[in-house]
Amino acid sequence: MKPLNELKVKIFADGADLKVISNLSRNPLIKGFTTNPTLMRKAGISDYRAFAREVLNVVGGRPISFEVFSDEFAEMEKQAREIAAWGKNVYVKIPVTNTRREFAGKLIQRLAQAGVQLNITALLTSAQVKEVLHCLSPDTRSYISVFAGRIADTGRDPVPLMAEAVELLKTNPQAELIWASPRELLNIFHAEAVGCQVITVTHDILNKLSLVGKDLAEYSLDTVKMFYQDALSAGFRIETK
Repeated sequence: MKPLNELKVKIFADGADLKVISNLSRNPLIKGFTTNPTLMRKAGISDYRAFAREVLNVVGGRPISFEVFSDEFAEMEKQAREIAAWGKNVYVKIPVTNTRREFAGKLIQRLAQAGVQLNITALLTSAQVKEVLHCLSPDTRSYISVFAGRIADTGRDPVPLMAEAVELLKTNPQAELIWASPRELLNIFHAEAVGCQVITVTHDILNKLSLVGKDLAEYSLDTVKMFYQDALSAGFRIETK
């Protein structure tokens, strides 16, 4: 197993807790940041612009993705251009479709040709990857976020699809593939193995980074101790004869 600092895949922190983001910004393993409206709502964010400004102040020049939230392409475009103006390290997240399943291709094409750095999000199929690639500009940096974790949630193995996506993206050297929505720390090594350039990792999974390479016998003992201490704390008793 490679040490984390020798991995080629870049780890981006995915979340909306400003305090945690600030702490992670001091971790050299974290190469970028992402967030989305769902995470922001859970974190109690109400002022999108103010939150974004605070995040930009703490992440330095590392890439950060903010998402549009309209369901209409015309309004999405206005939001995208506004968000893009917040910083040179900002990427604008555009969902692959709106809620009516209408492909965002024309919008993606207009923004990419205008030099807006994009993060196309919520993809789950190879067909979607191919469609998006046709719309991106070879002159503008971009990310394509394939939600491997959600693929796994359906009982499918995401690794073959992600490996295929890596090959597809070779047609556009400015586009990088994101392994999105990981479900466990092991996914970082899955992403590394298939040649994925980026993986977005939630704060709860990042908390497990210290476990990488841990001796399994020691981890077994830690587990036994945990069960024992929790039983003591709960005051469990079984009367025996």
